[in-house]
Amino acid sequence: MSQLLITNLSEVATPVGNEPLTGADQAGVRRLSGVEVLCREGEIAGVGSRQEIERDAGPLDGAQRLDARGGTLIPGFVDPHTHLPWAGSREEEFAQRLAGKTYMEIAAEGGGILSTVRATRQASEADLTQGVLDRLDLMLIHGTTTAEAKSGYGLTLDDELKQLGAIRRASEEHPVDLVPTLLAAHETPPEYRKERERYLDIVCQEIIPAASEAGLARFCDVFCEEGVFSAEESHRVLVAGAQNGLAPRLHADEFVDSGGAELAAELKAFSADHLTAISPAGVEAMAAAGVTAVLLPGTSFFLMKHKYAPARRLLEAGIPIALATDCNPGSSFTESVPMVFVLAVYELGLSIEEALTAATLNAACCLGLGESIGSIEVGKKADLVVLDAPNLLHLAYHYGINPVSAVIKNGKLVHQAPERGSRA
Repeated sequence: MSQLLITNLSEVATPVGNEPLTGADQAGVRRLSGVEVLCREGEIAGVGSRQEIERDAGPLDGAQRLDARGGTLIPGFVDPHTHLPWAGSREEEFAQRLAGKTYMEIAAEGGGILSTVRATRQASEADLTQGVLDRLDLMLIHGTTTAEAKSGYGLTLDDELKQLGAIRRASEEHPVDLVPTLLAAHETPPEYRKERERYLDIVCQEIIPAASEAGLARFCDVFCEEGVFSAEESHRVLVAGAQNGLAPRLHADEFVDSGGAELAAELKAFSADHLTAISPAGVEAMAAAGVTAVLLPGTSFFLMKHKYAPARRLLEAGIPIALATDCNPGSSFTESVPMVFVLAVYELGLSIEEALTAATLNAACCLGLGESIGSIEVGKKADLVVLDAPNLLHLAYHYGINPVSAVIKNGKLVHQAPERGSRA
């Protein structure tokens, strides 16, 4: 029997439940001291004192011990919006933005997403898989145990399936679990610039059915934004996805109010992501429909927009909030949820407790995984992170470092950092 007992914890901090938390409940984090956590056969089997765990779970003879060194235990981070399979790099565009060009100006000149499309089309599935694995290594040591991953840099049938294939292969080879999303409607490819409707036909009639039939995607996404795909076009794509068994989620209202939030509400999407320019009507619609808002403060930070999604307004409306990195080469090149966590507190105005729920339970729920991950409760998967910190507050208080000292995935220790102050 596989058992891991996590000892010498200063604190266990976790949201509670299987459903997304909203309003004041999103700050309802349970903080426990004087407890240990038992992982057995990949699940959490006990949370309490040693005596309580032995009483409820039986003898611990033979259990592996993990000394948390006085750290804090939280659920593994769940990153519900990433673009992991890509080739190439866009640091020159980054330098152009530093010199004053906007993201949209660079895109209009053939850069942006289409720059990554060109490089990704030239890459093999093996190359893309290795790139995903390299990014997953960084995500893991920063505490991510589950992530969503999108295609969207192929924009042809073969290249979209190639990206999804890389996601599957990487997930099979790496401790981090990946949830695949088809994003063929990420941009209109250059060869269809004058035949936009024809490309949408290909997405809806060829790419979506093929991805579904191959079992390569769980979700269908679309970039609903001015200059990309309209709300009407996005509706068509997401309906086609749903008809093929792919649940809807979408990029919405990132630069302007595109009607994406209202569309997400109409289709009862699992999430609407970005929402920097969401309208009051969009807030009301999402609240009524119970759609999760996935906020990406790293994108606003990286693009130097100095405008962030209205997180407090969304919270007060009763919308569940999740956090994600938006890891991609052009608008948010980071694998670090702790970095996003800090931005959520400092720029979005979330409390530390609200941010923890957003990065764990609510993120899990918007991927349909709230019953199995996202909180530290008996019966859930033992996906856990030990912070090198005496309590939860240090996750935002001590910024600019990697706070993760150990990661447990499916009840097994998969990463442990050297003890602070030790020398190789």
